[in-house]
Amino acid sequence: MTGKAVAPWVRTRLRTAPGAAAALALLVLMTAWLSAAYPRGVDTYEDDGLRRAVATASPARTALQFTAGAPGLAEPDERRAAMVSPAELKQHFDAVVQNVPAPLAADLSQSAYGLRTSQNLESDEPYLPRPSGLAPRFTVAAQADLAGHARLVTGRLPTGRAGQKSAAAEVAVTAATAATLRIRAGSVLHVEGIGRPPLALTVTGIVEPLLPQAGYWSVQPFLRTPQLEPVPSSGGDPPQFWHGGLLLAPDAAPILLATNGKPEMYAQVIPKSGELSSRRLDDLKGAVASLQAGPALSSIRTRFALSTSVYTELDHVLAAYGSMRDSIGPVVAVAGFGTATVAAVVLLMAGGLAAARRAAELALLRARGGSLRQIAGRLLAESAVVVIPAAGIGLLLAVLVVPNGRLGPALAAACGVAVLGCLALPLRAAAAHRSVRSAAERTDLVREKPSARRTVAELTLLVLAVGAVFALRRRGTTAGAADGLISAAPVLVGVIAALVLIRLHPLPLRWAARPAARLRGVVGFLSLARAGRASGGGALPLLALLTALSTAAFGGSVLAGTADARDRAALYATGADARVDAVTLPKDLAGRVARVPGVRGVSPVHTEYEVALPGGDKVAVAAVDPDSYARLTSGTALGVDAARLKATPGTAVLPALASPSVAGRLGERPVKLRVAGRDVTVRVSAAQDVSAAAPGIDYLLIDRTPLGPQAPTSLLVGGGSIDAKALRETVAGSHAVARLRSEARREFTDSPLQTGAGRIYGAAVAAGAGYAALALLLALLRGAPERSALLARLRTMGLTRRQGRTLLVLESLPSAFLAAAGGALTGWASIALLAPGIDLAGLALATSSGLAPVGSELRADPVSLVLPAVCVLLLATGVAAAQAWWSGRRGSITELRAGDAR
Repeated sequence: MTGKAVAPWVRTRLRTAPGAAAALALLVLMTAWLSAAYPRGVDTYEDDGLRRAVATASPARTALQFTAGAPGLAEPDERRAAMVSPAELKQHFDAVVQNVPAPLAADLSQSAYGLRTSQNLESDEPYLPRPSGLAPRFTVAAQADLAGHARLVTGRLPTGRAGQKSAAAEVAVTAATAATLRIRAGSVLHVEGIGRPPLALTVTGIVEPLLPQAGYWSVQPFLRTPQLEPVPSSGGDPPQFWHGGLLLAPDAAPILLATNGKPEMYAQVIPKSGELSSRRLDDLKGAVASLQAGPALSSIRTRFALSTSVYTELDHVLAAYGSMRDSIGPVVAVAGFGTATVAAVVLLMAGGLAAARRAAELALLRARGGSLRQIAGRLLAESAVVVIPAAGIGLLLAVLVVPNGRLGPALAAACGVAVLGCLALPLRAAAAHRSVRSAAERTDLVREKPSARRTVAELTLLVLAVGAVFALRRRGTTAGAADGLISAAPVLVGVIAALVLIRLHPLPLRWAARPAARLRGVVGFLSLARAGRASGGGALPLLALLTALSTAAFGGSVLAGTADARDRAALYATGADARVDAVTLPKDLAGRVARVPGVRGVSPVHTEYEVALPGGDKVAVAAVDPDSYARLTSGTALGVDAARLKATPGTAVLPALASPSVAGRLGERPVKLRVAGRDVTVRVSAAQDVSAAAPGIDYLLIDRTPLGPQAPTSLLVGGGSIDAKALRETVAGSHAVARLRSEARREFTDSPLQTGAGRIYGAAVAAGAGYAALALLLALLRGAPERSALLARLRTMGLTRRQGRTLLVLESLPSAFLAAAGGALTGWASIALLAPGIDLAGLALATSSGLAPVGSELRADPVSLVLPAVCVLLLATGVAAAQAWWSGRRGSITELRAGDAR
């Protein structure tokens, strides 16, 4: 080992075994790609979720709204007019924008500023509508850049300067305002002035907003669409009036100073949602807090106005998103930890396979004076030449496939894969050849004895697993409570189970081999004896298989529980496969709906809200046909027994199904109610959390027969493939709203946070299953040469090909069966242990409101437990049968070569 090599070591080894080098490169490339793509994928869906949460929230909630009273109250009129000129207001707005702290950024295309009345101005024109006999009231705003945000429909945009003493000004209104309030171009609106005759505001143009839902128009929606508002501080059923908006030219802003509308300067800053990052969520919260009551607000007050106040609900939007993200993250991390563990084991197994194949070569080098340092160094160089480029290509592929996300975590993950790939072969070789030994020594479990260090390491893992399970059950995965240890709990449980099985699995196989030795055939005994003395390298395959199987079972149960929670939430939202609601429905509509393609049943419901209970409480009472209602809800979580609802002929008391709160208030005593103009007496016979007839509210459900013929207010429609278009066309003329359960389900998943997390979780579980299959293949490949040689020897002693195939299959089945059964059992046990701390609501539903009755707890999914275990058995059997077939084709002479130590 000290002299100069005739040919370079690395080049020689790569040319000698190009297939093994290519296989290692492919394994490292795929592992590096998945490892680097995982954090970037998580970043992508979390960022998309944050941007979607801010973008879809109402601009009235997310906008940063700064207001201050009109400046210069003690100044002359000319000076005050100059202080609200377009140039001055623009300077104030720029000062606000410049003081918005990072990472918040203003979307100038939808932000707005100007001068407006803070107190509504009444206009008593005779042509204006008066819903309660009250004249409409208007907010008059001189908002900048009207021409850039609206399309002129009729007339022209307002122009001209107007001072405090002007008697008239020009305004514009939106098309919705004009249609609702009967305004047209040329209309004149008179509003009250201060110490002067009313101001005449002439409508010169009608405009159509270009982006009506965007921030320019939606922060103050009455500028776009008139609102019916109640008179403040009026009890009972308050009278209502129309509240609309009038848009002045910016040069005419000083005229507002001569009204009693208490004008105020304002700046509406819309945050750029497309530039928000979930990783800077805490910084975003800090920036909003600084604007609400911190240094940023103080700075704005010095440049905008000392009386500046700010209003925004952006902090609530960010907090809601953060809570949902923090509840999803630990659940998704479970799959990441499991897949990473299995991938690491597979890389170590690849190094172990290479070390086992080259055991004779390495033993010879040691026998001829090679040191561990020299051998490990050359093996490290040999591996690095293959691994490092492959890991780099994997990182590049991850960046190309997942273009968004941070590069740092992806680079660290790819580097971790590269380091493990480079060290796997040298470390395994150094561990196997610590001392000089013969290449023909046995390596099965007879030679392997658990060392003290291994026992200490296993006990340490056991303590960590117990601590992780205890922490998860106690703290759960709620926002702020989870950490890496909690997310690793299912993986640690699988690792502990694998270590226990590794220690114990030879015993039952050896016990089974004793009675098999008394049988006449040798195949059964040989297979059990060899399985019980399996190669010591079987520890890693078992570890990979059990970890992968338990992770797959846990992950499959998570995905199944998520789908079940979404189905339940959609059912609770609609009550049936479809629902038709209106104030009153035509009596023949049920028959017409029943003929819609895909409909298998219709149940009419008459619901009266605000039915008075004894004590003053009010409840919704739904009257249904018991038979059709029971048929429609049969087989669902909302199903009821028709006998519980049917009124008994000759009995004055009706049985009723009630929500738990109503059942608790009424008890079991009969109660008289006024329903549909009739006096009825009801007694609660049972309680149910949610009713199909009245989902989401407290209710009483009764038989409709004693109420006589009543027009239905709702139709519950059953059918798995209802034609939504035909259904809506059928109910179109009845002023009804139709909603399908499938549409409600999509609403619960209409969030990048949920959909992205679900895809990442499913991909991680699938990748873990693939690595488990690869681990099994590597384990079988490691013993393939020895099994082939054994089969060849036994054939020279009279073993038939059929017996040889049976021997290899039976030899592989015990270990595979123990791994499959252990993995399924471990998956079930981990779910049972950890289910109390796992909440799937965040992963399942796009909203966290009203999720208590949905049932989002984790439950074991039988398919996820059994299917991966069966696949392991089938794969082990198939590989063993294929090897037996291939060995039979090669023949005994090829396998039995002189001097072969196998």
